[in-house]
Amino acid sequence: MASTSGLDRIGTPDDPIRCAILISGSGSGMEAMLNHQQNPESCHYTNLVISNKAGVAGIDKAEKQSVPVKIIELPDILDKSKRRFEHENLIDEALNEYEVELVILSGYMRILSSDFIKIWNGRIVNIHPSLLPDFPGAHAHRDAIAAGATMSGCTVHYVDAGMDTGEIIAQCEAEIFPEDTEQTLSERVKRFEHILYPLVIDAIAKNDFSNLKFD
Repeated sequence: MASTSGLDRIGTPDDPIRCAILISGSGSGMEAMLNHQQNPESCHYTNLVISNKAGVAGIDKAEKQSVPVKIIELPDILDKSKRRFEHENLIDEALNEYEVELVILSGYMRILSSDFIKIWNGRIVNIHPSLLPDFPGAHAHRDAIAAGATMSGCTVHYVDAGMDTGEIIAQCEAEIFPEDTEQTLSERVKRFEHILYPLVIDAIAKNDFSNLKFD
């Protein structure tokens, strides 16, 4: 599938696109992205990792690769709307502090508000473990197995104000076997995620989707 980057410039190995990765847990996808970015020809790099939870494994993984980490938890505010606004404001401040150009969601378990997305329109991407528009939401593997689907996979898409409804950039398929559980299907799809996501970020950074293929 083809798409158009929302970035203001094209990244190069000498001047790569500055990315922030937002995580909430183990950071396995983040680690795969960081490893990919070690390629000297990469046109993007991560100069900030943000976790909305303290003590998760992804923080240690980022620090081991010398990537700056900010832990931005939900503030202690009773009003949910104000709490969300202040939380996203803190994230936005951190992104601007590090001059981030592209926001990569990788296992980030919070839904971003339409106001935040409007600020970063076309510059937030996510990976979802299904072939969207099928099985959106937090339980894609469970839902795919329950529906009797024989194929699943993963989808990289731009983030909009809906639930996994943003413009699809690329997908790849993974077979569902009769004996699969949520865990086994998750592990299989995750292997594809760790390959597809960095390739899509390559395409976004270069603003060139013509050679975006995944076999």
